[in-house]
Amino acid sequence: MNDSEAMDGQVALVTGATGGIGREVARRLGARGAHVVVTGRSRERGEETVAEIERAGGSAQLFRADFASMATVRALADEFRNRYDRLDVLVNNAACSQDARRLTTDGHELTLAVNHLAPYLLTHDLLGLLADTPGARIVNTSSTVHRRGEVDFADLRLEADYEAFAAYARSKLANLLFTTELAARVDLPVNAVHPGFVPGSGLYRHAALPVRTFMALAARLPIAGTTVPAAAAPLVDLAVDPDTTHTYFEGRDPADPDPRVGDDRLREQLWNVSAALVDVGPDWP
Repeated sequence: MNDSEAMDGQVALVTGATGGIGREVARRLGARGAHVVVTGRSRERGEETVAEIERAGGSAQLFRADFASMATVRALADEFRNRYDRLDVLVNNAACSQDARRLTTDGHELTLAVNHLAPYLLTHDLLGLLADTPGARIVNTSSTVHRRGEVDFADLRLEADYEAFAAYARSKLANLLFTTELAARVDLPVNAVHPGFVPGSGLYRHAALPVRTFMALAARLPIAGTTVPAAAAPLVDLAVDPDTTHTYFEGRDPADPDPRVGDDRLREQLWNVSAALVDVGPDWP
């Protein structure tokens, strides 16, 4: 496949693309000829990403967005639909890991809001455009830690007990439940990827100090975890390929998620609760 021609004329939207894995995915899609819409909170880092894509021979545009705010997610989708008449690839990559329990202005636990509710809502708002684009596909970044996650529908704000890793694992389980349910409902490829343990991704920049210190050290050790370029590779593969439909990958290898992901009732319950939390009807698409 010729990287400079593989995606000519296509439009890709990559969330969390101002650093780490997202930036690398955006750069590679741009190098293949796609026009890449970059999202992130930082204008400075976003403009750096756009410049990097353009230096690689691609074209790009920055849409600033804070995924902790559902109003901002809606505004992003509105702006995208106003500017573009197609969407070939949606890469839901933005994520966070927090050091303490925080609520968003919408009243959601922050990790769940950014990692699950925001991609749920963004996908909802852009699905019509995806459905109208031949060969469109969706790629979600997940993690093997979804196997450690628990979804307590009676305490989605984690008021009874908060532990940062548990909150992150819960959000990653939600990603897999959402990906699998969406794949069953739409006629286009929807896949999720665990990119590996990536100390240099920047994901843990808001984690507790010991975690940040460990990740900074691990990022400097070539034997520790996966590099950002290696982690981005499987996401790029799926973003380019309009036909792969295995649903869950660990790196480039098809894998089976936690058995709970196969629970139709659990997936539907999360779907319906998520719809209520972001104020959309549950009967979509």
